[in-house]
Amino acid sequence: MSPPADPADLARTTARLSALRLEHRELDATIARLQLDLQADELALKRLKKRKLQLKDQIARLESDLIPDQPA
Repeated sequence: MSPPADPADLARTTARLSALRLEHRELDATIARLQLDLQADELALKRLKKRKLQLKDQIARLESDLIPDQPA
């Protein structure tokens, strides 16, 4: 996929990327706190980890979309 040509699209993609990175960092901190708590709900922890992986995939996809295609 080619990078957004329109500056508005580029701004939206960059803003979305920033929001996803922030959510990923917040989830990372939450997971770290829960892992220290012996009484933490394991199912909730697994769900948070799964969401964190989904965010990582979305971030990687958006970052890839921002890189221009190289002609062969």
